[in-house]
Amino acid sequence: MYISLIKKKILKYFLSVFSAILFFGVPHNAFAQEKFTVVLDAGHGGKDPGKHVKKYNEKDIALNIVLLIGNKLKNNKDIKVVYTRNRDVFIGLKERGKIANDAEANLFVSVHCNAHHTQANGTETYVLGLHANKQNFEVAKQENAVIFLEDNYKEKYAGFDPNSPEAVIGLTLMQEEYLDESLLVASYIQNNFTKKLKRVDRGVKQAGFAVLHQTYMPSVLIETGFITNKQEGAFIGSKTGQEKISTAIYDAIMEYKKHLDENIVIEEKLKPIVKKPAPRIYKGVNFKVQISSSSRKLELKSYNFSGLKEVTRVKQGRHYKYYYGNTSNYDKALKLQKKAKSVGFNTAFIVAYKNEKKVSVSEILKSSQK
Repeated sequence: MYISLIKKKILKYFLSVFSAILFFGVPHNAFAQEKFTVVLDAGHGGKDPGKHVKKYNEKDIALNIVLLIGNKLKNNKDIKVVYTRNRDVFIGLKERGKIANDAEANLFVSVHCNAHHTQANGTETYVLGLHANKQNFEVAKQENAVIFLEDNYKEKYAGFDPNSPEAVIGLTLMQEEYLDESLLVASYIQNNFTKKLKRVDRGVKQAGFAVLHQTYMPSVLIETGFITNKQEGAFIGSKTGQEKISTAIYDAIMEYKKHLDENIVIEEKLKPIVKKPAPRIYKGVNFKVQISSSSRKLELKSYNFSGLKEVTRVKQGRHYKYYYGNTSNYDKALKLQKKAKSVGFNTAFIVAYKNEKKVSVSEILKSSQK
């Protein structure tokens, strides 16, 4: 999505700057990138307080943290912040997803607090996926229960039952395309919580959250801690704790954006005299186009990949990554990426392997060709 926005921007400015290029070269800002858009979602709100323990309301804590994150992000001129709510109002889960999709966001971050009848503590960050165990399902069920507070929820969610494990499984399929990036963001967040804030690490997990299902971009749901734990509840309910949590999440978002920026290849600037560039071939390097990551093992038949042939599959942990093509010619890899996107794999991106190990594409492009 981020790369496609850049290409659209280039096309948009092409006609208006072409004559100027002929005489004066490329204007400095002619190829300015669209802003990186982050949608911040404060869980619950209005008539839905979320978890409540004495003086702590989940909806208030989540909103405070989200506003702090937003204020930090707004200091970056190339980042746009969109809130699903910036005050104490009730917003349905489907509406939250629509806000993110309408904004064509690059990232969706939903903030919540946890609760338990014991003194359980620690942070955990979720991405959409099959609930690996009963505990994950129970967390998702609690957050999804807000559906019952919405008007006409049966019509809105086509009979979806938050209490049904079978219904939750159906939520996961559309978000699988963004699973890798969602997992990466979640790992950055958890790493900051544990290393910078010294919080108990409950890990990166997958579960069937309805709010994540509604979004078509990398998305995470953060359980910032347990308000039912005496010490942790006091921490996340305090201004100091909320400031520290917001900083940890902000740093993770910036780390993710940096990851994206380093993997974006800016198109070669137009020149007054157009010459056919030499092919960029890197001996010993294999460029592939990652088109999907899924928990399902698919047959490598073209009908499973919108007609694409030469698709390979690699298992990593519990998931399978699917790659299209294999070439040492980077320009050919760009064409393969374009082809993959044209048949519906909108988030397809190029990866590089050298000596059977994954390496940075940007580093390969900086190296000398052979």
